[in-house]
Amino acid sequence: MTVITRFAPSPTGFLHIGGARTALFNWLYARHHGGQFLLRIEDTDRQRSTDAAIDAIFDGLDWLGLHADQKPVFQFDRRVRHAEVAHQLLAEGKAYRCWCTQDELVAMREKARAEKKPIRYDGTWRDRDPSEAPAGLDPVVRIKMPQTGETVIEDAVQGRVVVQNAELDDMVLLRADGTPTYMLSVVVDDHDMGVTHVIRGDDHLNNAFRQAQVFLAMGWDLPVFAHIPLIHGPDGAKLSKRHGALGVDAYRDMGCLPEAVRNYLLRLGWAHGDDEIISTEQAIQWFDLDAVGRSPARFDMDKLTALNAHYLRLRDDGELVDLIAPRLDAMGLAVDAAAQARLRQGMAGLKQRARKLDDLAESAAFYVASRPIPMDEKAAKLLDVDAFQRLRVYRDRLRADAPPFEEAALEAHARSVAESLGVGFGKLAQPLRAALTGRGVSPGLFEVMAVLGKAEVEGRLADVLG
Repeated sequence: MTVITRFAPSPTGFLHIGGARTALFNWLYARHHGGQFLLRIEDTDRQRSTDAAIDAIFDGLDWLGLHADQKPVFQFDRRVRHAEVAHQLLAEGKAYRCWCTQDELVAMREKARAEKKPIRYDGTWRDRDPSEAPAGLDPVVRIKMPQTGETVIEDAVQGRVVVQNAELDDMVLLRADGTPTYMLSVVVDDHDMGVTHVIRGDDHLNNAFRQAQVFLAMGWDLPVFAHIPLIHGPDGAKLSKRHGALGVDAYRDMGCLPEAVRNYLLRLGWAHGDDEIISTEQAIQWFDLDAVGRSPARFDMDKLTALNAHYLRLRDDGELVDLIAPRLDAMGLAVDAAAQARLRQGMAGLKQRARKLDDLAESAAFYVASRPIPMDEKAAKLLDVDAFQRLRVYRDRLRADAPPFEEAALEAHARSVAESLGVGFGKLAQPLRAALTGRGVSPGLFEVMAVLGKAEVEGRLADVLG
């Protein structure tokens, strides 16, 4: 059997971080078993589905590197096929037409509430003669659910889950206008697409019992169901806007790398011993459903950014320059060819301190800033009267001694100057850093000097000293 999984989002907004994890688990399971990962856009809610949301889903999946193995399926385009299945069930006596009015349905619910019974359709038209149908009212089509026994789902994550069939009402397959419902469309699409494993959030577990009855009524094999717990916020409540960003696009915009987000989402509800840093190649090798936990995972932004810092350090320096260039441009800092070369040379030191691309761009800004470079508050405090005097001596000695512009030589020279001044090395190095970077903190001072080059260093000192 070829494993076929699917990710089936509704295009009503951004790609939710929880949806991204569902897509990842489906993608990994298919890759692990040498199968196929499919994408289905469940756009039957025409009022809420938008092209912008569809684009956001495609864009988010593409950024995460979760590429489907076939062209995406759009559920709305298959509505005729969905209706055909409902009519087949009608013809086989496994479904029926229901002419209940909205008022009757409301009364039915109120009666159930008053009697403290579950709210469900009471089967008014299940065995009633259609000849009694009221004129001028279009019926819905309902499936005939079994009324005795139980429905069992052998869930690959939740284990054996059982519901009594008496608790399942005759759900609607076709609305009065002839359009199929979500519950019907999902089943038909999963069958026609050959889906073998339905991996989704456990908020769909109750749907599985109802959807299973459509599979069985059509004589189709049930897929393997695997319902994964939802992601919760740090406080244990269901992840919501109050916990911060929810869309994958927001994490990309704040400077997370896709490989870091994949690694982090993988560890939300799945484990491989104590391993925290797991490459995509390892994830494909190790991932299976038996390691998915049954308890909700808690989203921790600090852990994500720590992982992101790790993957930043692994990224090629040239790639990072390309990634931060638009962020520097947004800060009003043009990255021309000379600036790109400087950034590439200095990236090894810059990326050691960064957790996100935003941090990296901010810390790299002094390399591309126009002279005179701006000073932050900490740097300005370091440049007092005594510091100016030491920097003037250093500038004159730098010109006179002309040490090679290499880290080791520059450091040895600066230490020699500090010693001749009779001050600790920091008394010279700290104001020198402030003058050259406009910051109180930067990569290694002499690494910075080597990257900037002699002319730029002398120019920045001149800007400060006059």
